[in-house]
Amino acid sequence: MESLLHDLLNEQLILVFAILLIGSFLGQIKLKGLSFGSAGVLLVAMVFGHFGYQVSPIIQNLGLSLFIVAIGLQAGPRFFRMIRSNGIIFCGISLFIVTSAVVTTVIVAKFFDLSAPLSVGLMTGALTSTPGLAAALQATNDPITSVGYGIGYPFGVLAIILFVQLLPRFSKVDLIKDLEETNNPIKNEHSPEVMSFKVTNPNLHKRTLKELAVSKKDVVISRIIRNGHTMIALSDTPVLIGDSLVTVGEEKELKSFGNFVGLQVNTQLENPDNIQFKKVTVEDDTIVGKSIKELKLRKKYGATVTRIEREGLELNQHPNMRLLRGDVLTIVSTEDRLNQVEKLFSRKNMTVTNVHIFSISITLLLGIIVGMLPIYIPGLGTIKLGIAGGPLFVALIIGHFGNIGPIHVRYYAPANHVIRELGLVLFLAGAGTTAGHGLVSVIQTEGIKLAVGGTIITLVPIFFGYVAAKKLFKLSIVHSLGSLCGGRTSTPALGALNQVVDSDDAIIAYAAAYPFSLIFVAISTQLMMFFL
Repeated sequence: MESLLHDLLNEQLILVFAILLIGSFLGQIKLKGLSFGSAGVLLVAMVFGHFGYQVSPIIQNLGLSLFIVAIGLQAGPRFFRMIRSNGIIFCGISLFIVTSAVVTTVIVAKFFDLSAPLSVGLMTGALTSTPGLAAALQATNDPITSVGYGIGYPFGVLAIILFVQLLPRFSKVDLIKDLEETNNPIKNEHSPEVMSFKVTNPNLHKRTLKELAVSKKDVVISRIIRNGHTMIALSDTPVLIGDSLVTVGEEKELKSFGNFVGLQVNTQLENPDNIQFKKVTVEDDTIVGKSIKELKLRKKYGATVTRIEREGLELNQHPNMRLLRGDVLTIVSTEDRLNQVEKLFSRKNMTVTNVHIFSISITLLLGIIVGMLPIYIPGLGTIKLGIAGGPLFVALIIGHFGNIGPIHVRYYAPANHVIRELGLVLFLAGAGTTAGHGLVSVIQTEGIKLAVGGTIITLVPIFFGYVAAKKLFKLSIVHSLGSLCGGRTSTPALGALNQVVDSDDAIIAYAAAYPFSLIFVAISTQLMMFFL
C-alpha cells in the first residue's frame, strides 16, 4: 500500500492536485475568523517536500507567470493614473512600509546571523506578500527563501489584523467623524460637493427640473424638500417658491447655480420619507460605454446619479460621461428603485468569457524576455527583473492601456481572478516542495532566531506605515489603516477593517497602495542581496 501511494505521488499531476486538495482544505479552516487561505497550499507542499516529493520547476514557473501577469493586468488601469493624482500619497506610504521592512530585515539578519535567502523570505512573509516571495526566489535562487516566508506569514497576518481591529477601540475616536474632518486623498479640486438652496427666484416658480437643468448641466439636483417632506428629483417635477433643492456638483458651479436659484441654506439630509442613496458598481458589459443620459435612469427608475468614483477619485457626474467597468456611482432614490438599478448595473452574462489566449501569451512572452534583460545600477552592479518582475512590469503597462494593437486584456473580474488563483496555487505547490527539503533542519537550528526576527520585521513596518499615513500625510484613521493593509498586501486585514467601519474609503485606500507595494517589494528583494 505504501509503495502504491509512493508510485502515485511520483506522477506529477497526481502530486500537484493532491497538494492543492489538502492545501485548499486546510486554507479554508477558520479559527476565530482567521484562516491560512492560499498559504495552506504552501504549508502542505512543504510537508510533501520534506518527504522527498518535488513539483516540477516548469509547473512552478508557469504558475508564477500566470499569477504575476494577472496581478499586473488588474493593477495596471489604476497604477499609472494614481501616480498622476493624489495616489502619490499612497505611493509614499507604501514606500515607507517597504523601506522600513528592508532596513529592519538587514539589521535583524546581521544581528542574528541569518542567511540572505532566509532573511529575504522572512521579510516577504512578514509583509504577507506572495508576489514578493516570487521575486525573492528569483533573486536568491535558493528554496530556503520559502521556509522564511512560511514562518513569517502567519504572524504577519495575525499582527496586522489585530492592529486594525484594536487601534480604533483604544483611540476612542469616532471614525466617521474623523473621516469627514481629515484630509481626504480621494477628493481633488474637481470632487463634487453637496449644497442646498432655497428657491426665492419668482421666475422659477412651477418650472420643471428639466428646464432648470438646461443651462446648468454640471449641477445635479438629487432631492427636493417641500414643507418638511423629501421628494425624489425627477425631470418633470415642478419647482415651487420655498422649495429647498439638494444639489451636487463642483463648488464654483454650485455657487453660480445658487445665485440663480435663491439662497443657500443648511439642510438636514435625514431621510424620513424613504429617500436613500446607494453606491453601485458598473459591472454589466451592456452598460459599459454608455452615458448616464442614454440610460435614462430618472425617467425609467426615478433614480438620480449624483457622483462617480473612478480609479479611486471622485468625479462630478456629467450626463454625457461614458461609464467604465468598475466605476462606482452614488445613486439617490427609494429603496425598491435602488435595488432595481443595482440589478441593472450588476447583470452579467455568465455563458461567455473574454479571456484572450493570444493576448495572455504575448504578454507572458514579452514579460519573460524583459525579465531576462540585465539592468546595471551604478555602484551596486547588475540585476534582472526575472520571471516575476519582468511580467509584472509588462502587464502593468499593457493593463494601463487595455488594448494595444491585437492585444486585448480588459478581462472580466471573475476571469482575472481565476487566472490569478490558479497561477498562485501552482506556484506555491512548487515553491513549497522545493523548500520542504530543508524545512526541519532550518527550524531546528534557526527556530528561535526566526521567530524573534520575524516578529520584529512584522511590527516595525506597521508602526512606521501608520505614523507616515497619520502624521506625515495627515490622513484619517480609516484611510491610514486602509493604506496600511494595502501597503502590506494583506486582504484578510482589509476584511477585518471593513468589520470595524462601514466605509468604501478603506477599500479605495487599500486598492491605491496595493500596486505600489507590489512594485517596491519586487525591486527591494533584489537590491537587498547587495547588502546581506
